[in-house]
Amino acid sequence: MVDCLFCKIISGEVPATIVREGPGTVSFRDINPQAPTHVLVVPRAHHDDVGALLQADPGLLTELVREAQAVADEEGVAERGWRLVFNTGREGGQTVFHVHAHVLGGRGLGWPPG
Repeated sequence: MVDCLFCKIISGEVPATIVREGPGTVSFRDINPQAPTHVLVVPRAHHDDVGALLQADPGLLTELVREAQAVADEEGVAERGWRLVFNTGREGGQTVFHVHAHVLGGRGLGWPPG
């Protein structure tokens, strides 16, 4: 996609702090972190959202979730707990329309906060 920020990051056109690269995914730090660990895991192939990815390539969705677990392991948050979030659609909070999973951890994320 010509105007897709994440496609530009994947191609190296836009810089990012890359954490991991897999055959079908790239993981990089969020520029506006909401937790001490906040990494985005994105497929190299462009799909607008998680539903579109599921319909087109369920195996790639599985790879994306595996990579999220690997990020949590490498970032040291897997043992204490972490969150995996897909924002889907404008009302779901999605702002970049290239499916991406947020890996969040490094502080308490439960409810109630604290």
